[in-house]
Amino acid sequence: MKIIGIIPARLASSRLPNKPLAKILDIPMIGHVYLRSKMCKDLDEVYVATCDKEIYEYVKTIGGKCVMTSNTHERASDRTAEAMLLIEKETNDKIDIVVMIQGDEPMITPEMISAAIEPILNNEDIKIVNLMAAIKSIEDFEDPAEVKVVVDKENYAIYFSREPIPSRRKGVLNVPMLKQVCVIPFKRDFLLEYNNLPQTNLEIIESIDMNRLIENNIKVKMVFINQETYSVDTKHDLERVNILMNEDKLFNNYKLI
Repeated sequence: MKIIGIIPARLASSRLPNKPLAKILDIPMIGHVYLRSKMCKDLDEVYVATCDKEIYEYVKTIGGKCVMTSNTHERASDRTAEAMLLIEKETNDKIDIVVMIQGDEPMITPEMISAAIEPILNNEDIKIVNLMAAIKSIEDFEDPAEVKVVVDKENYAIYFSREPIPSRRKGVLNVPMLKQVCVIPFKRDFLLEYNNLPQTNLEIIESIDMNRLIENNIKVKMVFINQETYSVDTKHDLERVNILMNEDKLFNNYKLI
């Protein structure tokens, strides 16, 4: 079983320009994501996939592996799929599971990646997994940059939204507040199938790729994690993560990679 992690990253970002190279504790964000992903023993290898030479050159300076991809991709999954095929061609070795790890998740832990992979290893019917975590504040719950998810009793996604779901407007204030965490393992062939599916109405309305699967009646397994983690989409997010990472236990182990 060959399992690799791929971190799609590009400099173009409307809310935070040059986001992958934004500094957190004096290290570019993409460096944090790469080095922390490399700590996961369930991954045979980790690659960054990018269309930007600046990112490619930085990853090489920290001894990382990087794949140059097309600059026409609009979705991270398309970039991930192209990188996967390029890696297979280069290594002459077919991949079984590819874990798409978003480059704006600098607080990712090895345990999070392992937890995401486990359902696919244990259930042949599961083709894709997303992580989810508790939202800690009403401010974050109402923030459209935070992708919310509601799940059924078996922790399969019912719907993803940028709106605060479930609603608190009917007077029930203690609702489950869950967010998507973008560590997403795909079975190899399913990643290619997924990218070939046409975009769907709810996917476009919400600007959330995973709704394409729900609209096509494909189950998305969700795995709850207890770790505190925040994605970085804005300057405010970057400032918050810089503060939180001061207490990070993995940071001092980067040099051991």
